[in-house]
Amino acid sequence: MAARTMFEKIWDAHVVHEEPGQPSLIYVDLHLVHEVTSPQAFDGLRMAGRKVRRPDLTVATADHNTPTWELTRPIEDQISKAQLDALDRNAAEFELPFYYDRFSENQGIVHVIGPDLGYTLPGKTVVCGDSHTSTHGALGCFAVGIGTSEVEHVLATQTLRQFKPRTMEVRIDGELPNGVSAKDVILGIIGHIGVNGGTGHVIEYTGEAIRGLSMDGRMTVCNMSIEGGARAGMIAPDDTTFDYVRTRPYAPKGAELEAKIEEWRRLTTDSGAAYDRTVVINASDLAPFVTWGTKPDMVAQITDRVPDPASFETTAEREAAERALEYMGLEPNQRIEDIRIDRVFLGACTNARIDDLRAAASVIRGRQVNSDVYAMVVPGSARVKAEAEAEGLDQVFRDAGFDWRVAGCSMCLGMNPDILDPGQRCASTSNRNFEGRQGKGGRTHLVSPEMAAAAAIAGHFVDVRDF
Repeated sequence: MAARTMFEKIWDAHVVHEEPGQPSLIYVDLHLVHEVTSPQAFDGLRMAGRKVRRPDLTVATADHNTPTWELTRPIEDQISKAQLDALDRNAAEFELPFYYDRFSENQGIVHVIGPDLGYTLPGKTVVCGDSHTSTHGALGCFAVGIGTSEVEHVLATQTLRQFKPRTMEVRIDGELPNGVSAKDVILGIIGHIGVNGGTGHVIEYTGEAIRGLSMDGRMTVCNMSIEGGARAGMIAPDDTTFDYVRTRPYAPKGAELEAKIEEWRRLTTDSGAAYDRTVVINASDLAPFVTWGTKPDMVAQITDRVPDPASFETTAEREAAERALEYMGLEPNQRIEDIRIDRVFLGACTNARIDDLRAAASVIRGRQVNSDVYAMVVPGSARVKAEAEAEGLDQVFRDAGFDWRVAGCSMCLGMNPDILDPGQRCASTSNRNFEGRQGKGGRTHLVSPEMAAAAAIAGHFVDVRDF
């Protein structure tokens, strides 16, 4: 057999049916469900008199609409309440065995609990009605976001129709410099390839710098693959992956797990396998990054300045930069470190895991949030929250002046009470900085947890390497 990439091995193992010129029918190993993209899908099943084909492979959780204030406080937004109530009813009616409501000890952001609980495993196909499903590829699986009609199709058949994507390698050569995090890696990659650079491809991230990341860091990188235009992102499983899986409550155990690990070791891309495209970046060229515009590729190193639109090559790029600066309230050639902020958000499926909270806490320990800044921490799941509290991280944040919240998607998107007011500027560990993403008129700058924590203390962006 010809040499194959990791993606090709997983794809080939899951093809149920294919015809020339048509989408292939792919078997789905894990279907993740949340309250926003599932109500219409369950209604479709109900109207057609269908059941969920494999409820045992369907994991549902409440995350997008959940308020992150104390659980004893009722939900005030009626649309959010209606969506959460609908998920309660649908999970009960269709007998989903894995459903975590907002009061469950396993509740959390769907892309945090999947790996954390051990549902996401190497070699699987994973789908969810959410674009950041690419997160799960960090464990060496093919994970894609799907639309609501596709959610219904997977619920009914446990299959998905997909055209086979092309393959792309993004290799980060060398060790990461001091102060450079996984979030800086992916922001640097997107800044290099652009928001359309991965279109039509599945990206496999390789190289020494990627191998050196923890599982939490790898999930951060894969999470934002979609921001680079890719269909999915993935990292080959290795001992770091296997050690992580061994501690997950619903992962295989004992001899069964060790046998699985031997299978998973064979998932790596074969020597001599060809990618359709390869991008190589030197780790030494990476630094702490801050986005300045309204797309994730509008990004600069912390020591740089806001670019002058006149410096861009094409008319379209110049006009886009001008619109972005107008919306963001920034001036050409303004120093990134001179940009003052109003809010700090530590959270989202990009950076709300235990490693992220530890990293931010290491920066703010013994310091105080600037008097002009409101800063909040939203753990990615109830389990992450409990783990952080057991380590005393919550007290570190509270002592510094951060608001310590309960788990949820929170300020990543303007779909719950945690939103920006018009004109407010936020240093955010989330994944998107589009106009209005965190609230109408809100201005979002994407940064790492360490950079967000440092900005909270200073009241403006600073180079975390100076802390």
